[in-house]
Amino acid sequence: MARSRDLPAQQQRLSAATWAVLARDGLTGLTVRAVAEHAGCTTGLVMHAFPDKRALLRHARELLHQQTAERADRAEAEAAGPEARLRAVLHQAALLTEGKRDEARVWLAYTAAAVADEELAQLHRSHNRAFVARIDRLLVEARPQLNATQRQDTAAALVALVEGLNTLAILDRSTYHPRRQRQAIEEALERTRG
Repeated sequence: MARSRDLPAQQQRLSAATWAVLARDGLTGLTVRAVAEHAGCTTGLVMHAFPDKRALLRHARELLHQQTAERADRAEAEAAGPEARLRAVLHQAALLTEGKRDEARVWLAYTAAAVADEELAQLHRSHNRAFVARIDRLLVEARPQLNATQRQDTAAALVALVEGLNTLAILDRSTYHPRRQRQAIEEALERTRG
């Protein structure tokens, strides 16, 4: 009698392994073999789900987008008022906790790969623009004095600040520690008041 495979469980195991390998070993360490070893399965099983490194990277980026969007949704829902929502979404996106370090490492590894791969770059742009659009939407209520162009520029600048802080904090946590990250975000928000 043939065994039925639990496809959702296999996909979850492979997703977790892809994420863990990319976070631990970076772009150069992400291989089908490394994912298989981490998942405790064959390379054939990995290649059935992810035929190449690009597929592994795309999957990791989709997971990252899903996780960060869900966290941003929660931050928005739990905050009271327009200013608090804007602040909460920006702070949850920054690398303020040690637990988000893997997430930032996955983001940085993916971004490095996307520099030389237009398909990966397009996926990154799409998710980044979704984050900018969220901040722009939050600015409508939090900064009603800004016109559409000012608001779009401000949203892009705030996202660039957070993502830049994340990148720097991965490599230099002592300089870009959580207190300094919070301070940078708060000062940027203060400047947007006009």
